[in-house]
Amino acid sequence: MSTPILLPGTSLPSSILPRPNKSGTLTLGPGLRHTPPQTIITTSLGTLSTDPKKSALWLENLTGRYSPSVNDLVIAQIHHSSTDTYSCTLTPHTPFALLGQLSFEGASKKTRPQLKSGDLVYARVCKAGRGEDVEIECLN
Repeated sequence: MSTPILLPGTSLPSSILPRPNKSGTLTLGPGLRHTPPQTIITTSLGTLSTDPKKSALWLENLTGRYSPSVNDLVIAQIHHSSTDTYSCTLTPHTPFALLGQLSFEGASKKTRPQLKSGDLVYARVCKAGRGEDVEIECLN
């Protein structure tokens, strides 16, 4: 049986809680909050983990950083432009992705789009690897 992913604000049914230990306490770990009298709700996204011996439960976080892969479809924000490329942000904490000014369907030097800082583009990752710049393109 697979463990379901719980969203923030989900109330846990008492049927999935471990039995309290000898002292009658149930230990809540990260991602869970007790709301009196008997409600336990989640405060973050994750999967529920339990330890019946310690009468404890917690959420395993599903957080992680996005790392682009070839052929991923992404929405990128234009940060700035240079003579032949646009520097785009995919996420706030990753290096810029490069979008060639001629990497658009039917683009030429005269018909290329004039994008400014803050514009959004729907693109496909065409080159991604460790230690090299991510390149994206807006082609069908």
